[in-house]
Amino acid sequence: MHEPVIIDALRTPFGRRKGALRDTRPDSLLAHAVGSLVKRSGVAPERIGDVIAGCVSQAGEQGANVGRLASMLAGLPDCVPGVALNRMCGSSQQAAHFAAQAVAAGDMDYVVAGGVESMTRVPMFLDVTLGRHEFRGFEDLNPALFERHALVHQVESAERLADRWQISRAEADDYAKESHRRAAAAHQAGVHKEILPTPGVDADGNPMVLARDEGVREVLDEARMAAMAPVFRPEGQGVVTAANASQMSDGAAALLIADRAVAQADGLRPRARFRARVVTGSDPVMQLDGVIPATRLALAKAGLTLADIDRVEINEAFATVVLAWAREFKPDMAKVNPWGGAIAHGHPLGATGAGLMAKLLTGLEATGGQFGLQVMCIGHGMATATIIERL
Repeated sequence: MHEPVIIDALRTPFGRRKGALRDTRPDSLLAHAVGSLVKRSGVAPERIGDVIAGCVSQAGEQGANVGRLASMLAGLPDCVPGVALNRMCGSSQQAAHFAAQAVAAGDMDYVVAGGVESMTRVPMFLDVTLGRHEFRGFEDLNPALFERHALVHQVESAERLADRWQISRAEADDYAKESHRRAAAAHQAGVHKEILPTPGVDADGNPMVLARDEGVREVLDEARMAAMAPVFRPEGQGVVTAANASQMSDGAAALLIADRAVAQADGLRPRARFRARVVTGSDPVMQLDGVIPATRLALAKAGLTLADIDRVEINEAFATVVLAWAREFKPDMAKVNPWGGAIAHGHPLGATGAGLMAKLLTGLEATGGQFGLQVMCIGHGMATATIIERL
C-alpha cells in the first residue's frame, strides 16, 4: 500500500498587484518556490517524478506549460517533467490531489505540486480575452453555454450568496476587518514559517526582499471602507465591495508529496497525511456555494465531523462565501482562517490552493492541532476540499 504524505510545503509571500513582485516573471517565481522546496527538503532532485503546477491564466508568461518551464528554471534534472493544469481558483489544490493520487497509485515516489499566478504581469483570464479587452465576465465563452446556464460574473454570484443567506453589508465588512486583524497579528507574531522570503522591488524600483504578505493592513480606514460602492449592484442594494473581496495578487507555492514508506527509508520526515481529497460540481450560476457540499463530502470521506477539525482554511474569495458556509455549519469561528485569509493576504489564483495548504500545515504544527480542512470555491460552480492529518 502506498500512502501519500506531505514532506514539506512553502509559499512565497503574496504580493499586491503591481507591488513588490511586479518585476518578477511568474515562471521565475514558481521556479524560486520549487527550487527552494527541493533544496530545503533534502530529496534527491532526480527522484522527483513530476512537477504539477496550477495556473489559471495560461497565456503569455504563464503559457507554454509553466510547470515544465519552472522545473527547468529551477535547475532540476532534465528527467523531471512538468505539467500545468487549470481548475481555476482550486488549481494548485487540485495539483496536490493529483500528486497524492499518483503516489497512492504507486506511479511515483516523489511529486512536487504547486502553482503560480502573476496578476500583475498576466491579466486575469488573458487566455479567454486574448487581450482584446479587460475581463468583465464570460461573454467570450461559447454562446451555446448561455442557452443552458445564465453564467454571471463571480461578483454577482457572491451577491446572490448574500441574498440567499441574508448576509448584510455590515456583516461582510466586519468579516473583512477581522481578516486583516488576524493576518496582521499573525505576521507580528512571526508564525508564518511556510513563507519563503522572495526577491522583489520597493516602490521606487530598488531591490528588496519581500518576507510577508504585502496586502495585509495593520491599520484600516473604516470610514473609507464603509463609503465604498458595491462593485456591481446599485448603491444601497449590494453587499460586495473591493474591501470585502479577495485582493488580486502575485505569488507561488509548492508542496513535496511522497510515498510515506519510501520517504522514511530515505530519512525524510512526513509532516502530514491526507484523510480526504474531493472535488465537486455545483450550480454554475450560484457558482460559489460549492464549498458547502464539498465540506460535507470531505468530512464523510474522512469519517470526521466539523467538531473534529482543529483548523479550517476556506478561501476568502469573497466574505459572503465564508459567511454563507458558516451559516450552514455554525462552526467555532476561532478555528476558521485564524491567521486571516485572502481578503487580507491576497489571492494569486493558481497559487492560492497550495499556499493555503502550506499555511494550514504550518498552523496545525504551531498549535498542536491534528486535523485541518481546506476548502475553496471555484468558478463555473465547483469546489475542492482536502482534509489533512498532522503527523
